Amino acid sequence: MACTQKGSSMADAFNTYRPHRRRRHAVLASLSASLMVVAFSLLPGTGHAQEDTQTVLLGFAGPLSGSSAKVGKGQQQAVELAIADANAHPFKIDGKKIQFKLLAQDDRGDARTATLVADYLVKAGVVAVIGHWNTAASLSAAPIYARANLAQIAPGSTGRQYTQGGSNSSFRIVGHDDEGGIYAGNYAVRTLNARRIAVIDDDTVFGRNLATQFIASLRDNGETAVARESINSKTSDFNAALSAIKSKNPDLIFFGGLGAQAATLTRSIARMQMTVPLMAADGTVGPLFIELAGADGNGTLALAPGLPQEKMNGWKAFEKKYRNGADGDIDFFAPFAYDAAQVLIAAIRQNNSLDPQRIAATLHGIRFAGLSAAISFDAEGNLNNAGYTMYQLKNQKWQALKTFGGGGR
Repeated sequence: MACTQKGSSMADAFNTYRPHRRRRHAVLASLSASLMVVAFSLLPGTGHAQEDTQTVLLGFAGPLSGSSAKVGKGQQQAVELAIADANAHPFKIDGKKIQFKLLAQDDRGDARTATLVADYLVKAGVVAVIGHWNTAASLSAAPIYARANLAQIAPGSTGRQYTQGGSNSSFRIVGHDDEGGIYAGNYAVRTLNARRIAVIDDDTVFGRNLATQFIASLRDNGETAVARESINSKTSDFNAALSAIKSKNPDLIFFGGLGAQAATLTRSIARMQMTVPLMAADGTVGPLFIELAGADGNGTLALAPGLPQEKMNGWKAFEKKYRNGADGDIDFFAPFAYDAAQVLIAAIRQNNSLDPQRIAATLHGIRFAGLSAAISFDAEGNLNNAGYTMYQLKNQKWQALKTFGGGGR
């Protein structure tokens, strides 16, 4: 009986201890689970790290379809590279890590479509816009961005009128045609010794202004144009204009228009058995003209913004990065689009704010060492100390002949 009582007492003691042991294991399991949650929350991309990241939309507008689609897509790819660079080295605003995202839209190089694109980008909440490429599109879109206090940085749009609208939000990363027309006229007379020069424009704001500035430069050099003709910017029929010009026996034809149409013009000149050289302007230098003009394009002269690519600061690194991350050849305007995105992101970082109006104000005072130039802007938003280069197509390759102005340096 005594033994039974002793055994019963030991069993009771064991049973009394067992619940305490279960509670201790439960506490340890709970503590272990809590530590795992804390450790997991500290891993990159988990827990509060996601809450501390803010996505910032940048808009892009350019011709992603139509005859200039390759130009627009090359610019878009360059902008995406600049955004990838920024996201690889993020900074914070108000304690939140900034991650940029591109919202790209196709304006077709068309003024009317550009207004629809601008409206959409504003409503989508972008903090600034890179675009548009051609002057007509930028002129249509600029007032819409200005009303929303959004900075618009054009990687092309060399028409002088674009930055003359009185807005503080319009910028360009290249020179304008008041300067380009002077350089082209000087080169035609002083270097080419041309004396009988005919002029054709595409009847757009850009084309007419460029042709007018070119003719003014001829006058300053003691020469006058022997003919001036206008054609529709959408046409491929140059027969009437060339027939009128041919009778004047010109030694140079200057075209104020874009590269795709300039390529058609070279074919028309060859078809009419005219041996006169063509001088063109913005949008001509690049792979698209070579593709469209073929062998008929050889000998074409073209004035283009900025330095030759191989002389740009950091060109080799950009070229390698572009070819590794993008499709196709590097379009001529790709470096300017890359710089437009870079200087915009630099303004956001410097301003430490995502307020669009403050971003635009910061751009007016910024100094940035870009790929294409040392970038700063005048009161109107034009690139300070902008330069141009005259090229010639020889054996299906663009060769730089002469650089004018500061070249942005």
